[in-house]
Amino acid sequence: MVLVGSHPVRLAMTSFAFSQWTLHQRIGFCTFIVLCSLRCFFMYNNIDHTFYSNFLKVTYKQEVSENIQGNVTLVPAPTTEEPRKLEIPNPETIILIWMYPFGSRFSIDCSGFEMKGCHITDDRTLYSKAHAVLFHHRDLRGDLSNMPKEPRPWFQKWLWWNRESPQNSHPIPQTNNLFNATLNYRLDSTVPVPYGFLSQRPRVEDDFKIPAKDKLVCWIVSNWNNNDKRVKFYNELKKHIKIDTYGGAFGKRISSAEAAKIITSCKFYLSFENSIYKDYMTEKLYNPLLMGTVPIVLGPPRDNYEQHVIGTSFIHFEDFATPEMLADKLRFLDQNETEYMQYFTWRRNFMATRSDMSKDVCLICNYLKHNPGYQLAWQARPTSTDNNIRQIKLSLFSNFLKPFNDTIDVYA
Repeated sequence: MVLVGSHPVRLAMTSFAFSQWTLHQRIGFCTFIVLCSLRCFFMYNNIDHTFYSNFLKVTYKQEVSENIQGNVTLVPAPTTEEPRKLEIPNPETIILIWMYPFGSRFSIDCSGFEMKGCHITDDRTLYSKAHAVLFHHRDLRGDLSNMPKEPRPWFQKWLWWNRESPQNSHPIPQTNNLFNATLNYRLDSTVPVPYGFLSQRPRVEDDFKIPAKDKLVCWIVSNWNNNDKRVKFYNELKKHIKIDTYGGAFGKRISSAEAAKIITSCKFYLSFENSIYKDYMTEKLYNPLLMGTVPIVLGPPRDNYEQHVIGTSFIHFEDFATPEMLADKLRFLDQNETEYMQYFTWRRNFMATRSDMSKDVCLICNYLKHNPGYQLAWQARPTSTDNNIRQIKLSLFSNFLKPFNDTIDVYA
């Protein structure tokens, strides 16, 4: 038989030579052909090498590096020099408070938080080992002269901390693109730290009784500005209903203990914020919720409040077309106990809790554990020339200062 592209005499000689091989030679040759074919098949179809490497008893070594997203990438072994190993100097997560809010040092109690493996300190000598450094916006100098002078370690995150509204927080342009995370009352902050929250009760509570009440409407306020929305609304509301007032604005300064007793003794409390921004709901809301009083809120729109607390736990001033209509509603509720008690049904399943700045720090531990990185380690090689500012950064004002442009006009 003639084959195209083959020489008949050469084929005949090959066939004759093969026929002269011993049985062992034939088996060995055929085995070699089969194994080579399998090798080519696996390589061509990109099949995991584990099967055939074990089959052939071949040890196949390779180096694997894992990026921060968890994707595994094969990388060749270094041919010139070993890459620098970036090792965190301390396995314990260290959170450094660089400055306390308004210069007032406070004790930190993180009981009830998952703090295993975290260490909170204000010892600045640990700066080079700290995984996170906390800076309070209101205490930053305009020229940033009270921030660290040493280069920032590659593994360290800088956190911007502020509970004040934009109206009371002047921007510092030099801090743009400097911080990696934010602690703020905004829900879209990296680590949200609202002034309070509702949590579900372990069991339903049906025996709640409201405290004794001897006043209808109360308000405690110190900061007074005739141009504030809350002052304008109060001046209209007081024309239609009696309001018991306290605080520096009315020449009646009181202690915190006295304030708690007053709020508890009132059926309704004016929870009027001093500035109106998204998610800005302070202790003015959570104090009456805690003390068994119905808050009348003046702040962002109702739907924003309902992202934080139950919608039937408060009265929003915008629920009524005029202050007079609100006053009429309050008098009606005062005379109808069943209707008034509807504002406390949420307490069967939920409880209100106040938060404070000492608890803010405790939340950072959980954040760092679940967000250990933000960029590939080999991209974070610090240099003294750029003060170790990272290639990937979070703009300071991305989650907070935007509200300067979306102030809500609550009393046009």
